[in-house]
Amino acid sequence: MSDSRSEIERLGDGTPGQIGAPALELIGLRRRFTQVASTIDVLKGIDLRIVPGEMVALVGPSGSGKSTLLQIAGLLEPPSEGRVVIDGKDCGKLSERDQTRLRRDRIGFIYQFHHLLPEFSARENVMLPQLINGLSRSEARDRADQLLDMVGLSDRTEHRPAKLSGGEQQRVAIVRAIANVPKVLLADEPTGNLDPSTAENVFSQLRRIVQQTGIAALVATHNHDLARRMDRILELRDGRVVSVE
Repeated sequence: MSDSRSEIERLGDGTPGQIGAPALELIGLRRRFTQVASTIDVLKGIDLRIVPGEMVALVGPSGSGKSTLLQIAGLLEPPSEGRVVIDGKDCGKLSERDQTRLRRDRIGFIYQFHHLLPEFSARENVMLPQLINGLSRSEARDRADQLLDMVGLSDRTEHRPAKLSGGEQQRVAIVRAIANVPKVLLADEPTGNLDPSTAENVFSQLRRIVQQTGIAALVATHNHDLARRMDRILELRDGRVVSVE
């Protein structure tokens, strides 16, 4: 395997945990849904800041609004009130086209179910977001191979998802999410469907990438053991965020 640390640091600035402007900021965030004659307030005024290189756990029971919060932070749905600021840009003031560009260039997503495209190889799955972002095929291929090598999958680049284990598929999903060098990484139960040993391996890879690239990561999880190993734990409780010591 090549020097994976140098490749990780090439993606970011190699200065994790910087104090300064947040990469992601949610200000007075509210989300309500109307059902027939009633209104349900899911998020009731969320204020949250995550700085580059910081990995923050988001915990809470099912139905507490974790996925909704991630969807709004990732510009996949609008808030009812409040602001989303990513890399210094107030997203509510951007056109739909500019929001799409910001989501493509500055946000990476990882889900519990990897959502790899089954007809493409591991390499091609990592290449696709880069090609969409304007890289040449040769550049995207080289970057994909370097990223897959970084997470120990250099011998699996040609394998389609069906030929990969669950942990290998999730590692492909992780490097796909960082292929375009995002500022913010949003992960929704990224180890939720993995056995404990595989979850530990995948989490360790993700933690290392966040620390060494300076990406700001918000990770929704039910795994409290993994949550305690992140920089902070935030709990969604009755629509509000509470810091957990």
